[in-house]
Amino acid sequence: MTVHTRRGRYFDEMVTGDVYKHEPGRTITEADNLLFCSLTLNTQTLHLDAVRSAESEFGQRLVNSLLTLGIVCGIGVPDLTQKTTIANLGFGEISFPAPVFIGDTLYCETEIGAKRPSRSRPGQGIVSLEHRGLNQDGTLVCRAVRSALVMFSPAE
Repeated sequence: MTVHTRRGRYFDEMVTGDVYKHEPGRTITEADNLLFCSLTLNTQTLHLDAVRSAESEFGQRLVNSLLTLGIVCGIGVPDLTQKTTIANLGFGEISFPAPVFIGDTLYCETEIGAKRPSRSRPGQGIVSLEHRGLNQDGTLVCRAVRSALVMFSPAE
């Protein structure tokens, strides 16, 4: 019998240019948006006030962009970074080309970018990950490029 444990990809398993399409998606509820805004003390009217938001150019409340970013990056954890990443080193680029509304469902695809072995940490490497968040219609709503410190496959 072989026992399989769910994990992400090790440094040497990540191939530059490969794209991972992550599932399941995540439908954003009003409670999600309200809780996130409350936890982060973000009282922006466009996120919380249905009446005033209806008067905006969007015609409805917007989902907090940092909640969008968190979900888009989080969706790919089981496929890429679960139990294989040492640290998130930072974000180089973040953009939100289209709005996210309550009731939208977010999906994510991640493209493996440049990678190199760490010069100071043997057995680890730095990988660039480009996360692209798409809504249920396939519209790009979030793009984030980040660097992660990832373990090499363990010696057998």
